Amino acid sequence: MRNAHLSIAIGFILSAGLAIAQAPNPNQDPNQSQQQAAPASPLATESAPSTQGQQAPNPDRVARHLGKQLGLSQDQVAQIRPIIADRQQQVASVRADTTLTPRDRRAKLHGIQQDSKNKIEALLTDSQKQQYEQMLQQRRAQHRQQPQAQ
Repeated sequence: MRNAHLSIAIGFILSAGLAIAQAPNPNQDPNQSQQQAAPASPLATESAPSTQGQQAPNPDRVARHLGKQLGLSQDQVAQIRPIIADRQQQVASVRADTTLTPRDRRAKLHGIQQDSKNKIEALLTDSQKQQYEQMLQQRRAQHRQQPQAQ
């Protein structure tokens, strides 16, 4: 039971991190921000949980954000971009599958998040992995502090 809750928390944390990565830049022209917010293709977005109604951030933006946070090289950022895009596509597919039970959906989403995390970590140096783990732990802590919407 605890593992199921942890799986859910990790999934939400990673999703929340993606949402944070898409936060608008206050120094950016509002008109430019609106143009960037429009998804380039259906594969570039995923539906967030129906209670939130948010779209997933652009994989390029998420990769750049991770690049800045972890001090990644341009090559690492370029390699992370398709991992994030693939994760978003898989998550959207699972969320759209109405035949899954909630338990199966959670398990699949957890598996997708874990696979994505493993692929990203495979591209990182040891110190970058430590920073990445710290980022994830901070997001988990922030998620636990947020009141749960009913």
